[in-house]
Amino acid sequence: MSRYIATRAIRGANALVSEAEAMLNRALAEKGPETSVSFPNTAYHLPLIFGMTGKEIDTLGQLPEILLHARKLLHPVPSERQWTPYLGETLDSGMATLIAAETIEAIRYVYGLQPERMPGFELAGGTAFTSPDMEGAAEAALDGHLNGAIDDIQLRSWGIQLVDGRMPGFAAIVGCAKSNEAAVQIVRGLQRRNILCFLSGNVNGRSIIDQLNEEGVELGYDTYTVPFGTDTISAVYALGFATRSALTFGGLKGGQAREILRYNKDRVFAFVLALGEVDDLKYAAAAGAINFGFPVIADTVIPQILPTGITTYEHVVSLPWNEIDGADDLEKAERLVQKCIEVRGVKVQVANVPVPVPYGSAFEGEVVRKADMRVEFGGRNSRCFEYLRMAKLDDVTDGKIEVIGPDFSGVEAQGSMDMGIVVDVAGRQMEADFEPVLERQIHYFVNGASGIQHIGQRDITWIRVSTKAVDAGFDLKDFGKILHARFHSDFGAIVDKVAITIYTDPDQIDKRLSEARVAYDFRNKRLADLTDNAVDVFYSCTLCQSFAPNHVCIVSPERLGLCGAYNWLDCKASYNINPNGPNQPIKLGRICDPDRGYWEGTNSYAKIGSHGVVEEVAMYSIMENPMTACGCFECIVMLIPEANGVMVVSREDTSMTPAGMTFSTMAGMAGGGIQTPGVMGVGKYYLTSPKFISAEGGFGRVVWMSSILKESMSAELKIVAERQGDLELIDRIADERSVTSVEELLPWLEEHEHPALSMDPIF
Repeated sequence: MSRYIATRAIRGANALVSEAEAMLNRALAEKGPETSVSFPNTAYHLPLIFGMTGKEIDTLGQLPEILLHARKLLHPVPSERQWTPYLGETLDSGMATLIAAETIEAIRYVYGLQPERMPGFELAGGTAFTSPDMEGAAEAALDGHLNGAIDDIQLRSWGIQLVDGRMPGFAAIVGCAKSNEAAVQIVRGLQRRNILCFLSGNVNGRSIIDQLNEEGVELGYDTYTVPFGTDTISAVYALGFATRSALTFGGLKGGQAREILRYNKDRVFAFVLALGEVDDLKYAAAAGAINFGFPVIADTVIPQILPTGITTYEHVVSLPWNEIDGADDLEKAERLVQKCIEVRGVKVQVANVPVPVPYGSAFEGEVVRKADMRVEFGGRNSRCFEYLRMAKLDDVTDGKIEVIGPDFSGVEAQGSMDMGIVVDVAGRQMEADFEPVLERQIHYFVNGASGIQHIGQRDITWIRVSTKAVDAGFDLKDFGKILHARFHSDFGAIVDKVAITIYTDPDQIDKRLSEARVAYDFRNKRLADLTDNAVDVFYSCTLCQSFAPNHVCIVSPERLGLCGAYNWLDCKASYNINPNGPNQPIKLGRICDPDRGYWEGTNSYAKIGSHGVVEEVAMYSIMENPMTACGCFECIVMLIPEANGVMVVSREDTSMTPAGMTFSTMAGMAGGGIQTPGVMGVGKYYLTSPKFISAEGGFGRVVWMSSILKESMSAELKIVAERQGDLELIDRIADERSVTSVEELLPWLEEHEHPALSMDPIF
């Protein structure tokens, strides 16, 4: 262990803990000990402090105890004359740094100074509190660009990408790159590999956030680039994110510090990339990250730390910028990214997509605003559809991409035109059942291109292409190049040939759209007839076990995965693609209880798949042995015993519920592979299934539902109401606009004559 690093890190930790103490004393005097402290929209209080200590911090008055704990972790600066085993002392000081940093950020929230809007900040009374590395920070137009703490909604929406490998890890980037071009190349290199980027810190007042803003790089959740703040302290949000990953998906509890750190080392593939000069505070923060098993890679000359078991490989790696092989900054940046991936052991899967714009899952949620748009297809002013069909091998010329009709060069800027995308696939292992599964992937594949926005599917597709993408050379044929490359890459086991035809000719649009709608209708009817009783196998899904090792997910025709991303046909296709993959057939065997949904096969799998933690799973019950969840569920269903029913809370709903908890608080009871009677994480379209908690009476038990579900699923819920024989059923269900407590709920249900009040007791 380097004495130099230990000295710098321990010195930085001591300074930051002292700074946190001074800030807290001032805040207590000005605001009072009863003042609430929290990070917005998270059930994990101050998450890193909660995870490491088990303390649920809700007020300023609870923070002195926390800082006392941090001070006890500190050590004296190493003597120049006597060598000692510095690693343990440095790691302790690193953890003290993170606790102090989270305390400072919590106080900033109290004063309305987070998310950061200006470099530096000032407390009431005119006294400035700035960290050493914030002096002279550039006063760029950052308002609206900085994020602050990540909320639970976003953590869970990233959940499925974390567990299925599309998001293989995250990078905490601190400082400032050698040039704007290098900054862009580093981030693009990570985005192309679908690695989440957390940005913070500065060098001499200049941050990588400034550099990316100046180059017009879109920052935010949608593009996997999250700017926390322009000082080093804000990097603690990345470690809070890591802590919450263990709490959310791993089923761990606050205070299980060793288990949380081990979980992150083994399951969360993250690293710190320190750009530019490394000062005492950055050394201290880096020591905190190493506790999590996250190595630190620097582009400056610093001592290196070889493996000792804390991280998988090297702890600290120095790759000085001037010594990196490369003809220019772009090539050096790419080599730096490659080194980071090598040191952390990130497993990256990248399809080679030959298009003139950056490509990767990092761009899947990118929004193309009207002002930045060159042309759109679909939406209010034009038609757009997608149709994938199986064809005979002899009828498909692999790689053929044809555009029938004019391109968009004649369309005025920000104008629109009709477009249809028809994909013909052929393969010896291809089946008609796989058509809708593959067709649904078009959304993800097209969205992977930077500057392209894709919404919807089938005949309600809406695509926007940005001016920047067109200027880079993107044209209609590039849609075909994306689909050809990705279908071969992702579905090569069942797809041997792929051809794409893009229609813009109005007459052809009418003809092909009519053909597609006939196919859509046929598929709808076929899927409607696909019931649990019509098959002899269900499928397991163990994707989430990378994060929730004891969680078992069983997918049937009438119960899709809790993440909402995998249904029975998806799992069937997945098994055909990869017979040794995460979706395995479960032979049902003898049915033990048709009402609650017990089979010999599902019970046997539940015990094996959960490593003995779960004995049985009832497919149709919330009250008896409900299915477990990892943490990336779309909704939570929870018992409201006073109302003889259940409520359904959407992941996007941050309001208070009749249970006296928000979604984030309830999620801790539903996730982590824990089997909790009366609480269940589900995919939102499971609500429309005839098997939805059918053991307890089905959808008629729903007494409260988030309004976002009522509105976004209005057409589907109308069909459910018709099936229940009560056309006004959805109107009889309360939501947060009318009811936020049990006391309000009961009279509301009586007034609206909800059927749950007259049903048999739910337990």
